[in-house]
Amino acid sequence: MAPKIKLYTAGTPNGQKISCTLEELGIDYEMHKVDIAKNVQKEPWFLEISPNGRIPGIIDETSGTPKRIFEGGAIMLYLTARYDLDNRISFSYDSSEYWETVEWIVWLQSGIGPMQGQANHFYRYAPTKIEYAINRYQTETKRLYQVLEDRLQAQEANGQGRWPVGGKYTIADLACFSWVNWAEWAGLDTERFPNLTSWLETINKRPAVQKGVNVPDKFEMKEAMKTKEGEEEYAKHHSNWVMQGQKADQEKHK
Repeated sequence: MAPKIKLYTAGTPNGQKISCTLEELGIDYEMHKVDIAKNVQKEPWFLEISPNGRIPGIIDETSGTPKRIFEGGAIMLYLTARYDLDNRISFSYDSSEYWETVEWIVWLQSGIGPMQGQANHFYRYAPTKIEYAINRYQTETKRLYQVLEDRLQAQEANGQGRWPVGGKYTIADLACFSWVNWAEWAGLDTERFPNLTSWLETINKRPAVQKGVNVPDKFEMKEAMKTKEGEEEYAKHHSNWVMQGQKADQEKHK
């Protein structure tokens, strides 16, 4: 039976890692854009899918009984457990490599994701530029990049290639890639991390990734960053809805 999956997403690092995973697995899916610029992710219907009010979320209707999954790491593990039985981008359950994969996904979601997300906010969106906050989160993100750089270097030296786990490309790579690929938006670059930069370039060349990062909309950040005018326009557009969403949360959670 062919998978029957609905993906609820937006063009962010967290959304892109799921569309890329689905593309890598060759799964046809029904895409639903969640317009986070209009705070659609906080509407009651979406909270039934993702109680945290954040994208992405999926509904798997393959078995006939709809199964909803939220949080990117959980979705990646679910999709590979169900639909990657030949372990193209994963490892067999309970193997050492499986648990190493879980480690790196959790590391991403508890480290680079939130730290780089805060770097984005204070560097790009905050109406008052607070130097301490910008330095704090950019520095922590660079520290985490160094952790991944060191891992990739060690793996290469041990004959495992530039992959965090098991000598091959997996969802551990996709999870980390999804955020590192947005480094410029946090005011960072990867040039000081040669293994990380090579790894990033390799993943960006994959056809499934090239397709997945353009779901639900064309990925325009990197192109916008090529000119000062493009960067400013892109920042202005995204700052408006980010701050509107924050204001709505502040009113609700006084």
